[in-house]
Amino acid sequence: MKIDSHQHFWAINDTDYVWMGDEHASIKRDFLPADLAPLMAASGIDGCVAVQARQMIEETRWLLGLAEQNDFIRGVVGWVPLIENAAAPWLEEFATHPKLTGVRHVVHDEPDDDFILREDFNAGIKQLAQHGLVYDILIFAKHLRQTARFVDRHPGQAFVVDHIAKPSIRKGQFDDAWAAGIRELAQRDNVSCKLSGMITEVRDAEWDTELLRPYFETIIDAFGAQRVMFGSDWPVCQLRGTYQEWARTVSAMVAPLSPDEQSAIWGGNAARVYGLATS
Repeated sequence: MKIDSHQHFWAINDTDYVWMGDEHASIKRDFLPADLAPLMAASGIDGCVAVQARQMIEETRWLLGLAEQNDFIRGVVGWVPLIENAAAPWLEEFATHPKLTGVRHVVHDEPDDDFILREDFNAGIKQLAQHGLVYDILIFAKHLRQTARFVDRHPGQAFVVDHIAKPSIRKGQFDDAWAAGIRELAQRDNVSCKLSGMITEVRDAEWDTELLRPYFETIIDAFGAQRVMFGSDWPVCQLRGTYQEWARTVSAMVAPLSPDEQSAIWGGNAARVYGLATS
């Protein structure tokens, strides 16, 4: 089974998607399950995990509703107000839903680079493990040092790093600081990593598999194939390429790995970490 561990849906409006700027004009329209299903089918992907794009309770409810209506949405990473010490009632409500697999906060948009170390935020994180929920870590590479300290506070919590922590990808300028930070973070066995969002971190006008390969190899070397999972970051990926292009790129990068390792990256790890139904 192949699982896309990271994609988004939205029904666009003028108020909820404040993170979209002029550079997102091409994806500033509705993207719904009916748009994704044929793309997944064409790439041989069997199911997906829908990840929040709005920091509001309504987003979690909406995504869970879409998951109820579409069997191929195997899980949802939603949002609850962790920072407000108000997560408990929402977790009690949502955690009973079989398709809520995790939660996420858009840490990299917080003005405080040490936000992830705030005591009130960490108090919210401490409530997730009792509900069996994963926490998705959305950061820039500059936050890796703080993130290692953050993870150390929660040894029993499952974490997944989104978009390989967003290194700066340029031809001839490998991001050594990112590599050191991601290797340090990967030493924590309760952290997995999504092979997603890489093409939108390329600073050059063009990209190809060979430009991305050193970053892929660093992730595999750091986490091992058993803690890495495929994700498309659709529809954001469409800013730099198509769903099929990214799937083909990942296929090329994982080709040297064993069949078991490839199977783990394509879906086995996502199913295990997020506790997804596989039938």
